[in-house]
Amino acid sequence: MTRRKLIAGNWKMNGLKADAVALAEAVCSKYSSLENKTFDMFIAPPFTVLDAVCDVVADSGVWVGGQDCSVFEKGAHTGDVSPVMLKDLGCGGVIVGHSERRADHFETNELVKDKASAALSAGLGVIICVGETLEEREVGKTLEVVGAQVKGSVPENATAGKVVIAYEPVWAIGTGKVPTTEEVEEVHAYIRQVLADVLGTDIAENMQILYGGSVKPSNAAELLGLPDVDGALIGGASLKAEDFWAIAETVM
Repeated sequence: MTRRKLIAGNWKMNGLKADAVALAEAVCSKYSSLENKTFDMFIAPPFTVLDAVCDVVADSGVWVGGQDCSVFEKGAHTGDVSPVMLKDLGCGGVIVGHSERRADHFETNELVKDKASAALSAGLGVIICVGETLEEREVGKTLEVVGAQVKGSVPENATAGKVVIAYEPVWAIGTGKVPTTEEVEEVHAYIRQVLADVLGTDIAENMQILYGGSVKPSNAAELLGLPDVDGALIGGASLKAEDFWAIAETVM
């Protein structure tokens, strides 16, 4: 099975307008210049610069999304941003269930699933994040934890064309620590097995599963060359156009 690669950048809470526009322009310039776009690119800026970045990426082929969304379409939900609002800005997708949301905002699998469902209903693509803590890995619960997150966070109507899974071991995010290639492939293969159990083999075989956690130009080729790794969800390295593009070049 040959699945199209996806290189995704999560800018997190970084970037004022001028910096965000400059970064988006640099990425889009490189991607739009490709004659044969054999992979996809996605960037998720902070909410405050989404509008400006959406203007920059128009017609470039790069798609833009939010880093989170509400389960509600509208109403008395101060501080929340609905999937419909993201769609209205020009976003094509949204990240839900990132470990920082799960930990800092106490988001449960059920809430992540509801957010994913709301995003799908609004016509957005969804990247659903899963991953274990260091403590969970050390006691041998990685597959149990990740499997439960997949089963609990992925909507029943998820399809390979609209939903992407991102495996991000919490202990590897921003730490410089990276699992071995054997460990990464083991978890990705297991996620695909779980997807087959809950969604069917055809969807599971076609659904993209990204790896995230201290991905950088020096280790990208090895990680992205694994059989069940279909791209990367990149944090820190996505904030520098040259590093982000260097990672993308490994899948060309």
